[in-house]
Amino acid sequence: MAHEHHHHTENMNDRRLIVAIIINMLLTLAQVIGGIVSGSLALIADALHNFSDAASLLIALVARKIGRRPADHFKTFGYKRAEVIAALINLVTLVIVGLYLIYEALWRIYEPQIIEGWLVVIVAGIALVIDVLTALLTYSMSKQSMNMRAAFLHNVSDALASLGVIVAGSLIILYEWYWTDTVLTLLIAAYVLYQAATMLPKTIHILMQGAPQGINVDEVVEVIESIEGVLNIHHLHLWQLDEHNNALEAHVVIGDFGETESVKVLIKAELGRKFKITHSTLEFEVDHCNQGCG
Repeated sequence: MAHEHHHHTENMNDRRLIVAIIINMLLTLAQVIGGIVSGSLALIADALHNFSDAASLLIALVARKIGRRPADHFKTFGYKRAEVIAALINLVTLVIVGLYLIYEALWRIYEPQIIEGWLVVIVAGIALVIDVLTALLTYSMSKQSMNMRAAFLHNVSDALASLGVIVAGSLIILYEWYWTDTVLTLLIAAYVLYQAATMLPKTIHILMQGAPQGINVDEVVEVIESIEGVLNIHHLHLWQLDEHNNALEAHVVIGDFGETESVKVLIKAELGRKFKITHSTLEFEVDHCNQGCG
């Protein structure tokens, strides 16, 4: 029954993602057209940011489906890292978009254009409503997945960007401050690059098999060596299989080979309780000198 409920929840979340992707792609198209007609670079910047979010949702959807596949002879650890790879693709795309926006904004300084303020405000207002709706669709999924958390934060930032475009459009209508469009574009670009810079290190860290954040290797060694029967531990490797599962392998030196099974059970229990390490491979060695060396 629990499995069926989980499967139903996953399917419902997939449908939410599909709806979010469709409305965001339609919104992107509307923003690009509105930006070209009105001459607003900020609106086009928001459209590009929104397109990257729609693309990230699509990649996340595909990655979620791949990640559910069970382990096989080709991928013995399973396919969970598909979502981490998807996150890397999305973040690299964000960097490219951010740099392009900066280039376009700086070029506008040399070639300023007249901007149709009312059209900017109307399109940005529609975008704000859709961004808020998309954020609500992805909120519940953001609690369990780095990918979906990134998508949720991107949609929140989209809503803020759309709000900023409305402000810029209003200033253009009221005071003809066309420079606010360029300034807002640079702010959107800076925020996009900030998001990428914040999340890229963690994503790369997982792909490089780095130790899980919040787990100190020396502390792990200390805990294992404090277990009765363990004399020493070496060749320890600690890494993340994916966002939620930590793994460890190590050589454990014990004094009595007959205690291997009992010591192994104690080590695995401590690893799970204190460090949430769900997968561990332990190779046991016996210190014969501990039993008496002539």
